[in-house]
Amino acid sequence: MYTINEISKKFSISRSALLYYDSIGLFNPSGRSRANYRLYSDNDIERMEKISIYRSAGLPLKSIIDVLKYEENEVHSILEKQLFLLNKKIQELRNQQNVILKILESDDMVSRSRVITKARWVSLLKATGLSETDMKKWHIEFEKMSPEAHQDFLESLGIEKNEVLSIRKISSEGGE
Repeated sequence: MYTINEISKKFSISRSALLYYDSIGLFNPSGRSRANYRLYSDNDIERMEKISIYRSAGLPLKSIIDVLKYEENEVHSILEKQLFLLNKKIQELRNQQNVILKILESDDMVSRSRVITKARWVSLLKATGLSETDMKKWHIEFEKMSPEAHQDFLESLGIEKNEVLSIRKISSEGGE
């Protein structure tokens, strides 16, 4: 059996967080010592490992409580929802980056940022020797392989929605 301090050290989580997890029914001790201290079993360790993984995936505690109760197909649904929310947040952050870059309108700032713009991406592809035909093939394959990721990528370059739709339409039709 493990004490709360041992669990705290093992998972790099504060004692107060573990007490909170207990209060909301997320992570309860399997037993108590004679002095009424919380004691945790190997099964509790396994549960805490799962909790840690789900926390690092960004799931809220309420969702983790649900995930640990549900069947695998319901877990997938919760994780897919989290992935959708993360993708949405990433897109919002990309949009904010692009707005800031437009405000700054500085090529030097763009080159020092971690943002790849459409112009920089096309320049990179051309520098590697890709022709216009090669770039179209690249988009066609990306669209076939993962349409949603293709859209996310195009949006991450700061391309306007109408142009993204046009690129995807051409790509899905095989470049015709």
